[in-house]
Amino acid sequence: MEKQRKKTFSLLLILVMPFGLFTLSNSNVSNAAQIISVTDTIANNSGILTREKVQDIKASLAPGTVAPGTEVTLSTETPDTTIYYTTDGSTPTESSTKYIGPITIKEAVQIKAIAVKTGLENSEIASFHYTIKKNVISIHDIQGEGHYSPYQGQNVTNIVGIVNFVANNNNFYMQELTPDKNDKTAEGILVYKMPHGVKVGDVVKVSGQVKEWVLEGYKDKLKTDLPVTEINASSIRVTASNQKLPAPVVIGKDRIPPAEVIDNDSFSVFDPEEDGIDFYESLEGMLVQIENAKIVAPQNSGEIVVIPGTMNTNTKAGGLRISENDFNPERIFIDINDKSFITKMGDRFEGSIKGVISYSYSNFKVLSKREELPKLVQGSNERETTTITPNRKKLTIASYNIENFSTQTDDAKVTRLAEAIVKNMKQPDIIGLMEVQDNDGPTDSGTTDANKSAAVLITKIKSLGGPNYTYTDIAPEDKADGGEPGGNIRVGFLYNPDRVSLIKGTKGTATQAVHFQNNKLTLNPGRIDPINPAFCSSRKPLAAQFKFNEKDVIVVANHFNSKLGDYPLFGKIQPPVFHSEEQRIKMANVVNSFVKDIHSKKKDANIVLLGDFNDFEFSEPLKALKGNVLTNMIEKIPAEERYTKNYQGNAQVLDHILVSNNMAANTQVDIVHINSGFMEKHGRASDHDPVLVQTLVK
Repeated sequence: MEKQRKKTFSLLLILVMPFGLFTLSNSNVSNAAQIISVTDTIANNSGILTREKVQDIKASLAPGTVAPGTEVTLSTETPDTTIYYTTDGSTPTESSTKYIGPITIKEAVQIKAIAVKTGLENSEIASFHYTIKKNVISIHDIQGEGHYSPYQGQNVTNIVGIVNFVANNNNFYMQELTPDKNDKTAEGILVYKMPHGVKVGDVVKVSGQVKEWVLEGYKDKLKTDLPVTEINASSIRVTASNQKLPAPVVIGKDRIPPAEVIDNDSFSVFDPEEDGIDFYESLEGMLVQIENAKIVAPQNSGEIVVIPGTMNTNTKAGGLRISENDFNPERIFIDINDKSFITKMGDRFEGSIKGVISYSYSNFKVLSKREELPKLVQGSNERETTTITPNRKKLTIASYNIENFSTQTDDAKVTRLAEAIVKNMKQPDIIGLMEVQDNDGPTDSGTTDANKSAAVLITKIKSLGGPNYTYTDIAPEDKADGGEPGGNIRVGFLYNPDRVSLIKGTKGTATQAVHFQNNKLTLNPGRIDPINPAFCSSRKPLAAQFKFNEKDVIVVANHFNSKLGDYPLFGKIQPPVFHSEEQRIKMANVVNSFVKDIHSKKKDANIVLLGDFNDFEFSEPLKALKGNVLTNMIEKIPAEERYTKNYQGNAQVLDHILVSNNMAANTQVDIVHINSGFMEKHGRASDHDPVLVQTLVK
């Protein structure tokens, strides 16, 4: 062992010393090495040698308000470096202006700089925002060109504006009476004072401290959400009342929102004409107007998502579908704070919506009032019936997320789900179900069995003229698979025993792994690698082998981990990071390996994967799942019909059915749009649309 240590260290000397990384003493080299100096490298926590970074750049003056002609000096503690800088907000590179002496501040400016030295990593990009002291400060000065005020943390006095919207007793918005000619600087601002006592049309003078405040949001809002610029008022004085409000900016006419890019420069350049996130920031607190708005999603939580009437939708029903490089920044949320308003995808308003631009729950919004909405015109969008017709010789399989279903589900929803299966879906032979809860639903009793929950749905289906389905699943371990606390959601199968049979076999347990041997599953049904860390705190895929017309079909029901924890599209991190995708990629690889193992033993095996995969057809998890052995039938759906869920106005596919390549040519697919574009008043029973395939099994 001692000789082995000596050999290993000698090898390290050969690898390291030619690069001049260390100077070593010559004492007892066989046992230890004394590091005398470390020049250009450091060791990270993994023991890997990495290059040292140039020290951060410092400015001689803290960012803030300065007098015209003030000089700012840039420096770094690392000797013999070269500094490059920009003054237009763009990202500095070695092609930018070389720093050779103090920078004179003549107007509001954002200095960005990097320090460079040969052999070292560049410093972090430093940013210093300066504004010029003015005798009179206006709202657009406070807002500045950017997402954060150059006056943040400073006290301002006698800021004049007209009250354009009263949110509540403690918050109102006011707008500049004498706007500048710069569309990048918003003319409106939020004012907080408890209570404020003002009304719309009051002209006020406000004094207080400028803050960047994160309004209402989800649990991690401080980490994910952009702030709203506000004046935390110490005093408010009304100087006039009942004054005429400024003319609103007509979105889609006066200013056109970007229709593809949310942000493409990580906030390095404030560009409202190109970046949707900058566009709405440039209108913060201002009166806006949307004419003849098209509604692209059902009303949800008192909000209606629209686009201006001059802009185009891209789904057959009048919605906005996402694509790989377009998450529809033109969407505008109308916050009417009224959950009783009934509207669906494809409806429209006839007339103008007016309100004030604000931000909460990770999105920019127009604050408006229901009573001020224009006339609602019903669109032609209707809940669909599948185009797939039952065929005695063909097998029909469906995937349906029934959204936290249990014995506690109200009868109206049970009826809507059953009606959809019987009429809209035309009674598929096999239905993979997601989000079946245990027998007492969200009650945290330790119960995991779901036989009674399934029986409720089966009974209702039969009473409406459907088949007497049989249900099978494997109950999860208590609280091990995520979802609503106490609900123990899982995947399961309904199947029509008059059409298909579940091949006889041993039913697996929650922790037993199913395999494929001798042309059959070792467990039926059985879970795929359920103790694999990839499935931690999430649903485990359930494989079942059915027989149809003397042919075997293996169907795998899936419900991959949710997108919880991902950064929002309009959040403070750009580009947004989708942390949850990492786990779905691992899940996809496990399931794909399961499919490949079956095909290695039976190359013409008929395999169908279905479920709520919580990701898009173009995403890395779905690419990994598909690999080169499966065909995602969703990709066969015309683009204008390709969506199964609507999230924040974005129509998107989360539910997929994939078939082994040998089945693809004989398989047709349909998405039945009965939920995602509608509200309960229209018959909605879930937040997902079902997907169906019909195949000629060989």
